[in-house]
Amino acid sequence: MWNEFKKFALKGNVLDLAVAVIIGAAFGKIVSSLVDDIIMPLVGLLLGGVNFTNLMVKVGSAEVKYGLFLQNIVDFLIIAFSIFMVVRMINRFKKKEEAKPSPVIDKNVELLTEIRDLLKNK
Repeated sequence: MWNEFKKFALKGNVLDLAVAVIIGAAFGKIVSSLVDDIIMPLVGLLLGGVNFTNLMVKVGSAEVKYGLFLQNIVDFLIIAFSIFMVVRMINRFKKKEEAKPSPVIDKNVELLTEIRDLLKNK
């Protein structure tokens, strides 16, 4: 069982996935900090000094913190746009590789290859 686990854990796809998750988590923290510490204070300043972290509505004893919700929406939009751009770039590279013409085989070479194959079969 241990050997099977090592084969599974050390496959290229699993390692790539682990690296992607770690980088994604770090990227999420960076984006959250960007939104919380830079973007939202500037937006709040432009809207007359509004602090989005303090925006809430009390409903009975519950607090509906819609300011934090707005910050999370901005986080999501930045991350989604970043992922969209990466996927778009990857797709562009794939299209370029698909568009490359296959090598043209000379008719004489093709004919000689067929003759060789026929002689091998005899």
